[in-house]
Amino acid sequence: MIFGGLHKNSLIDFPAKIACVLFTSGCNFACPYCHNPDLARGTVAADARFNETRAYDFLKNRSGFIDGVVISGGEPTLQPDLAEVCKMIRQMGYPLKIDTNGSRPQVLKELISRKLVDYIAMDIKADPAQYPSVISKDMSSANILQSIRLIMGSGLDYEFKTTCVRPLVDGRVIEAICRSIRGAKRFALQKFQHTDVLQPEFFKTFPAQYNRADLKKFQALARPWVEACLVR
Repeated sequence: MIFGGLHKNSLIDFPAKIACVLFTSGCNFACPYCHNPDLARGTVAADARFNETRAYDFLKNRSGFIDGVVISGGEPTLQPDLAEVCKMIRQMGYPLKIDTNGSRPQVLKELISRKLVDYIAMDIKADPAQYPSVISKDMSSANILQSIRLIMGSGLDYEFKTTCVRPLVDGRVIEAICRSIRGAKRFALQKFQHTDVLQPEFFKTFPAQYNRADLKKFQALARPWVEACLVR
């Protein structure tokens, strides 16, 4: 695997752990608000890329300084050797978290069944029923719903998260998402940051950001459906 970047220390990406974040390059979605545009496009500069050997050497040298590893993206489940990379990281003694868009449930099923991950965070972009029309015409809503069921039934720690951005998300969408994840352990509502996004032109004609009060209203809508709803 060729990684598209590395964040050496993070206190926010893996709950209750000091973690490093390994970023994979390339994504099968083109969400206009994506804040990792080069990773999403798969156009990371050559000097920012590094291979598995460098990644493993870094993790060996960081033993005792970090206590978890996150694989994010881009979309990690597009990588054909993801399972083997996860296996190697787990063998090094690190708990492992995967960030995913949920588009490839068969990959998540393999990671779960082989006990290669400890924590899964899945982004839910919109009402799952509307994915083909608002996220990707090639994406089946059934795949998103299957990933949700796999994660909730995995016995692992997990979270679902939604970036609250107009016009993709509103109160109706929050309720639709909550119906899909009813009973989930954790649902995080994230504020949209309008800096260095994949499609800045998408946001030129209307205000995309919600304020804190708006997110609190969404949180109130979500709370009856899930065990915990957080605003970030």
